[in-house]
Amino acid sequence: MIKLLLIVNLLIMTTFTHAVEKKKLRWGADIESGAPYSYKSPEDPDKVVGFEAEIVDLLAKELGMEVEFVQNSWDGLIEGLIRGDYDIVVNGVEITADRAQVVHFSQPYYYTAEALAVKKSNTDISSLHDLKGKRVGTLDASLAQKILNQQPFPITTIGYDEEVLCYGDLVLGRVDAVLLDEPIALYYAKPNADLKLVGGPIGYMEYGIVSRFGNPEFDSRISNALDKLIRDGSIQKVLERWNLWNTTTAKVWGQSPVSLTRPVAYEKYLETAWGKRTLAEKLKNYLSFLPLLAKGAVMTLELSVISMLLAMFLGMAAALSRLYGPRPLRWLSVSYVEVFRGTPLLIQLYLIFYGLPHVGISFDPFVAAVLGLGLNYGACEAENYRAGILSVPKSQMDASQALGMNWFQSLRHIILPQAIRVVIPPVTNDFIALLKDSSLVSVISMVELTTIYGQLASTYFDYLGLGILTALVYFLIGLPFVRLSRYFETQLTTSRPPPSN
Repeated sequence: MIKLLLIVNLLIMTTFTHAVEKKKLRWGADIESGAPYSYKSPEDPDKVVGFEAEIVDLLAKELGMEVEFVQNSWDGLIEGLIRGDYDIVVNGVEITADRAQVVHFSQPYYYTAEALAVKKSNTDISSLHDLKGKRVGTLDASLAQKILNQQPFPITTIGYDEEVLCYGDLVLGRVDAVLLDEPIALYYAKPNADLKLVGGPIGYMEYGIVSRFGNPEFDSRISNALDKLIRDGSIQKVLERWNLWNTTTAKVWGQSPVSLTRPVAYEKYLETAWGKRTLAEKLKNYLSFLPLLAKGAVMTLELSVISMLLAMFLGMAAALSRLYGPRPLRWLSVSYVEVFRGTPLLIQLYLIFYGLPHVGISFDPFVAAVLGLGLNYGACEAENYRAGILSVPKSQMDASQALGMNWFQSLRHIILPQAIRVVIPPVTNDFIALLKDSSLVSVISMVELTTIYGQLASTYFDYLGLGILTALVYFLIGLPFVRLSRYFETQLTTSRPPPSN
């Protein structure tokens, strides 16, 4: 009996150790407007679905690993991979010669082409050649954009960061046509009653799994696992379920182009994204989204408060250095203010998160976000505090020192209390602006309130209702701070009447 218990205990410990040691396959993608690639599940917003999500799940199972999804914006996916934020990128990334010089591609897991969409009433455009002199929408940094830019005739190419926005502008008449990958057109253009697909497939493209250079053993494992999934028909079944099995892929893999599996995933998507919903159903959905929006709100609030505290500290230090410091410190303060106030916050975030790792300095996404927002708004706060201090008559400093106070005591007890009353309104305004600008941190793989809104809205095609709900959350987050600043402003004004000159 004792031996049996020991054997059972050993088996349990072995199983537990194996589970603990099971490695993660970190997968990077952008799930905003992600169908059919990857997007939030309509049934469970905490879950990521899509044909690429299923392929990654199969791949991880074949490798004996667990999937860990990492959200990042499309234009930051490759840089995030190079940084080491995730192991692979699977997000409809076309295999091209220029990209292959920077990252490693697996063999293709899907073959497709570009598709041209126009308004249903349009009779002038039926091919690529008819786009001469037209405004054409596409995704930034996509093969479609490259194809449009390489045409020998003039085309006004309008770049977007989301597929939904492309086709939305097409419906509104802001662009004459949209050129995007066939899978995207199948999900966003073909079901739209106001649009139609014209002409045949344009160009040729291959999707591959992206990984970093320098790990041939890992690349070989990915390649072998993917090859097995292709040979045993697992990926074909996934493509059939999502209505993506096409003649090109079938020909390359030596299979029949006829789909043998019902496209249940595609049908479910059409029902969710394009089906009619009653007001009661929408309200029920909104209630189910509240936990996700609350999670995003907490992240936004935490990020904004910490960044603002850093900005206030840096701003006060810069203002005092500029007004009272020695010449080198004054020069350094002016340089800091002009550089960070005079350059876009988005560029600063890119430099901190993606640029610094190239010189050996790497920050966690949250730390990088706090630094970016704090440094940028610190420059603005420096000018607020400088203006507040200068608004106090110089005679106040002279009078306090004549009464026996030293410089620090005069600054602490006489100058700053009066300056603070002046700067409370602009500082509050800056905090509200920072709260809204925190949405920019989505480009460095931070998931905050605006990112969650984009993910949900693209899944349910409800940009209006969810937009109003998200705006209300932002308003509720900022309102207490506005009321608090007014309270302190009133208290300081009533308790400390302004001194007479």
